[in-house]
Amino acid sequence: MTDQSLKSEAWALSPGRFPRVGAGWLLTAGTALFAAMWFYPIWATFARSLAGGNFLGEYYRVLTSTQLPLWYLNSVVTSAGVTAGVLFTGATCGYALSQLQFPGRKVLWWLVLASFAVPVQALIVSHFFLMFQFGFINSWAGVILPQLIAPLAVIVYKQHFDGLPKELREAGIMDNASEFRMLWRLFLPLSGGITAGLGIITFIGAWNAFLWPFLVVTKEEKMNVAVAIDQVPGAGNSTVVMAALPAIIVFLVFQKRIIAAITTQGSVKG
Repeated sequence: MTDQSLKSEAWALSPGRFPRVGAGWLLTAGTALFAAMWFYPIWATFARSLAGGNFLGEYYRVLTSTQLPLWYLNSVVTSAGVTAGVLFTGATCGYALSQLQFPGRKVLWWLVLASFAVPVQALIVSHFFLMFQFGFINSWAGVILPQLIAPLAVIVYKQHFDGLPKELREAGIMDNASEFRMLWRLFLPLSGGITAGLGIITFIGAWNAFLWPFLVVTKEEKMNVAVAIDQVPGAGNSTVVMAALPAIIVFLVFQKRIIAAITTQGSVKG
């Protein structure tokens, strides 16, 4: 037996080796348990939608006897509108706070940070009265506008733009480019990962939003999927599966982008 093999065997049998191996197995078992707890409600809902044997007929019934296609359209339009609005306001405000010097800049930055101390639920009543006064009840605009308040997007973009080279802006100034053009032609092309991650997370959050769409929409034909499956008779487990399917697909396809965005947000909060 060679010296190298003896060293390997001694390391494998060393007393400190077993606690590390045990901790690894314990961590794996805990992760598997939490994954099973997360997955069980999804599987249970899907299994109940297949109960009775004629699951294809049940899905066909939901598609033909409910307004599911219209609910899908409402969800797509409002989720896309919220995503586009959050990315636009986040990028423009983040750029202004990062690259421009103007009176009250620091005060505005601290106000954005302080907005995390105000829960969204505390603003619902004022949002509802504003939408009522504007005539946006039971409309796409009424669902979209209050969800555009996303200070985290501003913070993430601002922190990202702070880390870009200063020569980038200097080059734009030498070319007599406007601030808006520098943002869209210089800064945003270098922020593709941030934009993609924030966009995906925002879209999934808007798709799954329930409380605000539930309050501002009372007509069935204006409801999104998340609200309709809870309010409309006959929208059973099969509708729940079909409502959750787009968000699940988006997550599975773009999970790397989502994880990268969550990591970025966590570092900003920390």
